[in-house]
Amino acid sequence: MANSLDDVIDGALRVLDARGMEFFSMRRVAAELDVQPSALYHHVENKQTLLTLMAARIVGPVTIDEDLGAASHRLRDAMLGIRDGAEVVATATAFRLGTSDLEAELAKYSSPDVARTLLIYVIGHTQATQLHSQASALGLIPHDPDLDESFARGLAIILDS
Repeated sequence: MANSLDDVIDGALRVLDARGMEFFSMRRVAAELDVQPSALYHHVENKQTLLTLMAARIVGPVTIDEDLGAASHRLRDAMLGIRDGAEVVATATAFRLGTSDLEAELAKYSSPDVARTLLIYVIGHTQATQLHSQASALGLIPHDPDLDESFARGLAIILDS
């Protein structure tokens, strides 16, 4: 049975969650799906396209509404839900690959500048949180119990300005 685009995205997210971005590759996604790497290119043009689709899958379920604080927490939770999820979303955002819809949704309830600042803050703090949590889990650094509260404090600074 042939894989669909959804199968490819699901497989890619499984590889990401198991291995992280450092060891994410098209070859590993193909192995996860038990196909040759060339079979993936029937569905996606390149790795960047796949990362864009993965980012869309990660943030797609997030509801953006007038409560930008709650929306930011939902976005953070979605990215924290998969290993290196914030890095995938950061990559797509930096290259303006598909996540501009998210920024536009945020801007509906604020301004373009607030939306961009908020998105960069949420992604950046989440990325730092994921990196810290991984290093802590490996015993490389002590766990920082203030990560959630520091996120909330920074969010308040942005939204109160």
